[in-house]
Amino acid sequence: AKILVAEGEENNLGQKVLTERWARWFSCSMCKQEYHGVVRCALGWACWRTYVARPEVETARQLAIGVLGNSLSEAGHREEALTVVEAELSMNRRVGASEREMLATQSNLASSYGELGRLEEALEMYRDVYFRTLKLLGEEHKDTLLEANNYAHCLLSLRRFDQARPLLLKTLAVAQRALDNGYETTLRLSWHYARALYENTSATLDELREGVTTLEETTQTARRVLGGAHPLTT
Repeated sequence: AKILVAEGEENNLGQKVLTERWARWFSCSMCKQEYHGVVRCALGWACWRTYVARPEVETARQLAIGVLGNSLSEAGHREEALTVVEAELSMNRRVGASEREMLATQSNLASSYGELGRLEEALEMYRDVYFRTLKLLGEEHKDTLLEANNYAHCLLSLRRFDQARPLLLKTLAVAQRALDNGYETTLRLSWHYARALYENTSATLDELREGVTTLEETTQTARRVLGGAHPLTT
């Protein structure tokens, strides 16, 4: 991957080509699914060691610290992930990162807060990131849909079902129109919508049935599209 990115920089390859080649640090080039667990963590450290000596202003180094933070989080190293994401946010401020880059890092920071049980802090940041992303990119952009999912997930963790359900219902309809039912973000939104129904102790019998049906259909679709080994299907 180091050679591939270097070639891209030297040959001034297009952004799409560079993005596809960079993705080899965290996803399979054949099936396009992201790596998980120890493999993802090992690749994250390898990516960081490859680019850490470069100046902070270089894109490769900025991307590498993000890959490392996400990899640590994916592998369950929560405290280490938080430290890395905080360092990334400080770096972004120093180098004058774009609004989208800042939003992505703040979303990762919210995720780290949530994984460490700091749910109120996570919720406040997720809410802010979601509405800023919505304003910047519009409701159908994949980043907006992802942030809506993150926001809703945190609401569910705090058992605020009455707030999560309308957000999920609205966003799921947009995702099904803008993406497709097999897209991972759409599947996650559907899964969380099911949770908002069947985990709510105040739900009616019809709502519970809808929740169970939605969960079963989402699980079947996820297994067909992502495979039985994917974390979303286990």
